[in-house]
Amino acid sequence: MKTLTTAVVLYLVLSAPAWAANTTVTLTVPGMHCAACQITIKKALNKVEGVGKIDVSFEKKEAVVTFDDAKTKVEALLEATKNAGYPSTVKPR
Repeated sequence: MKTLTTAVVLYLVLSAPAWAANTTVTLTVPGMHCAACQITIKKALNKVEGVGKIDVSFEKKEAVVTFDDAKTKVEALLEATKNAGYPSTVKPR
């Protein structure tokens, strides 16, 4: 019985990353002025570990980013756009 309990606990601990959820956030990027800006922002966000899907809209001046919240945080996304020369903020829901 002890072996079974140990195996179950070990399985739960090792599968903990599977409990992570994908999170989607919309970033407002007011400094985006052209299609090249859109490409630069997407490339910067793609470099952040855990980022899955990115949809950047030059027209809306927004980037919608889906990411694994066990691998990265919103702050890393904000830092990535800032380092690319395009400071962003989280758009309120």
